[in-house]
Amino acid sequence: MLAAACFERRGLERAEEHLDELESLARTAGGVVLERRVLERRRPDPSSYIGRGQAEALAARVHELEADLVIFDDDLSPGQVRELERILETRVIDRSGLILDIFSGRARTREARTQVEVAQLEYLLPRLAGRWSHLSRQRGGIIGMRGVGETQIEIDRRLVRRKLGHLRRELSRLEAGRQQRREARDGLPRVAVVGYTNAGKSSLVNALAGADCIVEDRLFSTLDPRVRGVDLAPHVRALLVDTVGFLRKLPHHLIASFRSTLEEAAGADLLLHVADVSHPAFEEHIRVTRETIVDLGAADCPEVVVFNKTDLLNGAGSAERLRSLYPEAQWVSAARGWGIEELRARLQRTLIEDRPLRRVSLPAARQDLVHRVYELVQVTAQRYRRDRVLLDYRASVGEEGRLRRTLERGGDGAGAPA
Repeated sequence: MLAAACFERRGLERAEEHLDELESLARTAGGVVLERRVLERRRPDPSSYIGRGQAEALAARVHELEADLVIFDDDLSPGQVRELERILETRVIDRSGLILDIFSGRARTREARTQVEVAQLEYLLPRLAGRWSHLSRQRGGIIGMRGVGETQIEIDRRLVRRKLGHLRRELSRLEAGRQQRREARDGLPRVAVVGYTNAGKSSLVNALAGADCIVEDRLFSTLDPRVRGVDLAPHVRALLVDTVGFLRKLPHHLIASFRSTLEEAAGADLLLHVADVSHPAFEEHIRVTRETIVDLGAADCPEVVVFNKTDLLNGAGSAERLRSLYPEAQWVSAARGWGIEELRARLQRTLIEDRPLRRVSLPAARQDLVHRVYELVQVTAQRYRRDRVLLDYRASVGEEGRLRRTLERGGDGAGAPA
């Protein structure tokens, strides 16, 4: 059973939209949704969140349906969960717990599994007191029987914190290795593909790069960032980074644990912001994605908005209105291959052609540096003046930074870009 509380600050229509998403999350986790309802209140009850009267009415319906789990759309305190479970006589979880359960089943790489386990333990830590019997019944996760539940029966908060310390150290080592791999790819512009979950990011990466990223019509198909090369033009190549999808009200523990992975977006030369334009709430999805990008410190990164799934739009009038509202957006259907070449040309212009023309002066004897500049940026002209080599070039923000670091290390009169 799914439940959402509706307060004065949230209209019924918006609460129903949130329940639509919660139902998708429950099905993604392997649950069978028996019923969903919106409970109206002026403010949350500190003890049971929805108040004793509403909780008792909900309990009668839970018993009638023989439901073994009730999922609330908002986050609940440990005390509220215990009180609701006492009244409903069944398990109760909130939105954060459900998302953590999904992530625990989707993580494939060692880094992703470690990130999820850190988030799970941080979520469980304040909920340990008085919860051991609940966890012993749980046998692992929440819906799919995954996670760290059963392993916690014999440990206390001290051991949980010790485990967290070990996992964080392990995560730091894994992050250092990923940073080394990222630096080894220097010289190619990076395009981070971001967007709301299930917007079609992986499908778009496959269409652009001929890659084989997992494509599924369900939430959070991609947890681990995947890097794929894409040829934009002869001798012009970029890297596409497929990132984890965003979602409204993502658990803060999860965002903190995945911050290093999401920083692939913060370090990119360009953000490819993919939105499912056929979704009725796509504008809210764009807003949530942009808020997350700001939180990651990538607000200044150039952005190209891509409206995906345009083949699912109903009515020419709707498309015409959206084109007038979003004239800069690229329209594609990754599944059908519509607009892919136009998007490829847009990426080439944004990454290469629209960059300002700059010049660097190098000693003529330092041909090693001259060759390195050609590797790092797009050189448009070369000429000699006395004992110097003048190179005109175009570069993305990231390429410019890598070039400056190379010249600083080069020494021997290597001039800074102008």
